[in-house]
Amino acid sequence: MRITELLTRETILLSMESKSKLDAVNELVEVLGAAGKITDREVFTEAILNREKQSTTGVGDGIAIPHAKTRVVKNAAIVFGRSESGIDYDSLDGQPAHLFFMIAAPEGANNTHLEALARLSTILMKADAREKLMAAKSADEVIEVINSYDQEEKEEESVGGSRKFIIAVTACPTGIAHTYMAADSLKAKAAEMGVDIKVETNGSGGAKNILTTEDIEKAEAVIIAADTKVDMERFAGKPLIDVPVADGIRRPKDLIEQAVKKDAPLYKSTGNAPTEKKESRGGIYKHLMNGVSNMLPFVVGGGILIAISFMFGYNAFNPEDPSYHPIAKALMDIGGGAGAFGLLVPILAGFIALSIADRPGFAPGMVGGVLAATGGGGFLGGLVAGFLAGYLVLGLKKLFSSLPASLEGIKTILLYPLFGIALTGFIMLFLVNKPVGALNQAITDWLSGLGTGNAVLLGIVLGLMMAFDMGGPVNKAAYVFGTGLLANGVYEPMAAIMAAGMVPPLGIALATTFFKGKFSKEDQDAGKANYIMGLSFITEGAIPFAAADPLRVIPSAMAGAAVAGGLSMMFNIGLRAPHGGLFVVPLVDGGWLLYLAAIVIGSAVTAILLGLLKKPVTR
Repeated sequence: MRITELLTRETILLSMESKSKLDAVNELVEVLGAAGKITDREVFTEAILNREKQSTTGVGDGIAIPHAKTRVVKNAAIVFGRSESGIDYDSLDGQPAHLFFMIAAPEGANNTHLEALARLSTILMKADAREKLMAAKSADEVIEVINSYDQEEKEEESVGGSRKFIIAVTACPTGIAHTYMAADSLKAKAAEMGVDIKVETNGSGGAKNILTTEDIEKAEAVIIAADTKVDMERFAGKPLIDVPVADGIRRPKDLIEQAVKKDAPLYKSTGNAPTEKKESRGGIYKHLMNGVSNMLPFVVGGGILIAISFMFGYNAFNPEDPSYHPIAKALMDIGGGAGAFGLLVPILAGFIALSIADRPGFAPGMVGGVLAATGGGGFLGGLVAGFLAGYLVLGLKKLFSSLPASLEGIKTILLYPLFGIALTGFIMLFLVNKPVGALNQAITDWLSGLGTGNAVLLGIVLGLMMAFDMGGPVNKAAYVFGTGLLANGVYEPMAAIMAAGMVPPLGIALATTFFKGKFSKEDQDAGKANYIMGLSFITEGAIPFAAADPLRVIPSAMAGAAVAGGLSMMFNIGLRAPHGGLFVVPLVDGGWLLYLAAIVIGSAVTAILLGLLKKPVTR
């Protein structure tokens, strides 16, 4: 497939009007939508912006390649946009971007599509191609320039002789653009420096130019320019330079010089399968979220089953109570401490440790979590156990790294579980459980004894957190706080959190309905979808509106969420299911009508503020 089957006249924009990164994304998405290439502009825009959060697609030299692979793409397509004045796109070289290629790939994109997209990345690395694209006077000239450079990618031969020979692997999360640009940048610079190189590309179309055993044996060193999974075990014993994929694009000379000098540590085998490259930024948060995300199915399923059991009566699960019902007892057994809820803390701790130390950390983390749950440490003890076990096992890996190779096989099946479980267990039993248990109980007692004023203040704070970044770290921190209290039998904060999380999308939906003059027709249509997302507790539905107008939307959403959270606490509403949405409203303790009123009032506050603050749309 040729690139110009994806880049057509109707997806070429020779004069962009945008002045900012967000405007540029929206302008290019509009072209895709008008061409009928996507079914939902909001969803695709969100996918593009999520990709930008991982690392900028402004790759430098005046180029930006925003891209996403999502179900709302009907057919693989490329939009070309050109800005004469340039747009600040957070490019890697700090310079404005002039040439934009927005790539839209469907989730089921075949290799033919992906290879064409990869060739586009290769073309853009050529300075003369960029100059011709900037000088093109028409869409036909743009297509002619692309066609003149569009050639099928060929497999590289294994090389190595009198010249220095190095190998590299490039990979990025989507495997569409950065993977191939980094590969071409390394190859071009190596040729200029008189160094032979073979680069394996791990793109969406699968691995290409796969490194052979002979290649690895001959190589002086290995460069890994990747932001995702790479099979590292095959490089054991080789000097290995491990950097983000962006460095492969921007710093090829430095990397090649370092590789030729073998100025890098030898890679040591871990005895594990291919692992995902750890991010240096946000590591602790990432480990915590790994534990929380794996715990959530137990929390949600167990919590809702418990809540349903109370519909038979609050003591209907107790055989000695007059209201006893066998179904209520079954629901409580399945969802409660003997079932799903009994696994919360061990699962949390186990998966935090797994994220830190890979599979060897899982068993010590699980055991530490069980000891926390049974020894009074509770949710907080589980957090400590997960991080403790993970970092203990990392220490054990370093400690045992000098053992003879003949003992490599017993590390995973004997040494790591034996010492990891023992050390984690002793520390939890004798150093952690008692003080953390006391802290845990103190927090529970304090929350249980809050007066109305302080309870309302807590609800307001939790509401502000839920709406501040709508699914980001602050939002997740509030959610984790509420989830932990559930395990301790404190249910009111979770109700406030769930109510507040529903307000941003519901408030926006109401605003687009009752203040139509303040929103475009497209925003009004998107607002209708926010009714469904708000009622389903999908706070992220508000993100496109917040991204387009953050100074008005975010404060309005926070105000409404704070009102909902405060009212929920004032009404003394409790929620045993750690999930929001209309379907859990009947399950609350303390009156579902009052809870519904808190959500409606908070949503109305957000809608009214948006109606007052938003400027009328010019028709």
